[in-house]
Amino acid sequence: MASNNLLEEEQIQNDIENSEDDEIDENGKVDDQSVTKTKKKRKKKKKSKGQNTTNDNNTEIDPVQNGTQAISTLSIQQDDNEKEEEEEVVGEGDETKSTTKKKNKKKKKTTTPVANGISTTTSSPQQTNPPSIPICELYPDGNYPEGQILSHPTPKNPSTDGLLAINRMTNEEKRMLDMTQIELYRELRQAAECHRQTRKWVMSWIEPGMKMIDICERLENMNRKLIKEKGLEAGLAFPTGCSLNNCAAHYTPNNGDNTILQHDDVCKIDFGTHINGRIIDCAWTLAFNPKYDQLLKAVREATNTGIQTAGIDVRLCDVGEAIQEVMESHELELDGKLFPIKSIRNLQGHLIGQYHIHAGKSVPIVKGGEGTRMEEGEIYAIETFGSTGKGLVHDDMEVSHYMKNFDAEQVSVRNAKAKQLYNTITKNFGTLAFCRRWLDRLGESKYLLSLKSLVDADVVNPYPPLCDIKGCYTAQFEHTIILRPTCKEVVSRGDDY
Repeated sequence: MASNNLLEEEQIQNDIENSEDDEIDENGKVDDQSVTKTKKKRKKKKKSKGQNTTNDNNTEIDPVQNGTQAISTLSIQQDDNEKEEEEEVVGEGDETKSTTKKKNKKKKKTTTPVANGISTTTSSPQQTNPPSIPICELYPDGNYPEGQILSHPTPKNPSTDGLLAINRMTNEEKRMLDMTQIELYRELRQAAECHRQTRKWVMSWIEPGMKMIDICERLENMNRKLIKEKGLEAGLAFPTGCSLNNCAAHYTPNNGDNTILQHDDVCKIDFGTHINGRIIDCAWTLAFNPKYDQLLKAVREATNTGIQTAGIDVRLCDVGEAIQEVMESHELELDGKLFPIKSIRNLQGHLIGQYHIHAGKSVPIVKGGEGTRMEEGEIYAIETFGSTGKGLVHDDMEVSHYMKNFDAEQVSVRNAKAKQLYNTITKNFGTLAFCRRWLDRLGESKYLLSLKSLVDADVVNPYPPLCDIKGCYTAQFEHTIILRPTCKEVVSRGDDY
């Protein structure tokens, strides 16, 4: 009996414990359910608040945009309600499934467009034909087309310190240094793109029978439009050269000059553009008669050779030697007579500075010359001239090009009219080159004596046309290059040359 009583007491105790466990499980389920329902209520309140806030913020939005937003909001609410009903049907105690569905719901909200309107993409305007849109408006983000990119060459005669301008494209230090000059590159590229579009347009209409003065003024007017001329901040860097035949450089017609372009002429078109004094100096030769093709080919190849040879740590004389070798490997046959093509030895390429077209260093186009080396960051005009004559030019014809002396500090001129002309030149051209046609355009008249006074005082320098012997033919090709820390950029390069 005693043992039986003990067994009964233990059985009763176990029953009591099991019943308590059952109650705890049931209470736990109830608690989980209540927590889940409480969270759902909070979510619904947040959603309603968010929708109200969105509607308040967009009270002045376009009706079409409001309609779009309303549709997207309704679709979100419907999706949320359907998912909540599914959760209740599947089972309130299934914590894993409900958690997964809540995550999916959040992801869908992120990807669903709740913005107040339709997204739009902006596109840059396209250039018209003929060109009429300024280059800065074609590239509003300032990312102008990059020029031709070339590696710096290994110098023919390396410097004694053993430094070579190689592996610069992958050098992190040089790349960082390159990035600090991005604004300068943008200004040069903007000016270069203006030059490319202007010359492409000029090539489409220039033909024999046109007056040279009309060609120049038409070209310059287009240039002013595309560069969006603005005083000394943006404009023409120097007058348009249109030297013919034996005249190699620095000829532009003065008013009253009625020279007409002929079919058998060899014409050098040389003009410049600038942004904030960052100058693009670029030229090409035009010939309508194919009998001059070999002359043009020789000069074009010589210029490209000069560009290939130039680079950081390269000696200027080595560039000249390479140019002459290519130039004088050609010859031209005219009317049954063979003419050797010679480099014009007293014409050269040059270093370009800000508002300074000839900034000191010269790049020869014949063997010899300076052993000075090109340096990082410099900008050069690489230009070559070939001739069927003596290969030597001299001053000839009426002067048209002038330029204020870059190093002149004071104006020692007493004549009042000369001072007034000097002030006009300083205001409109600064230290950039100009011509008599441009003074006429500004309304100046009877200024030749005043201009002569400025020349005599060494305040303004004249640049007369440069000519080889009469009866010969000359040609020119030119590009502007930047010796960047990482590479060499032929910034004025185009599809034409």
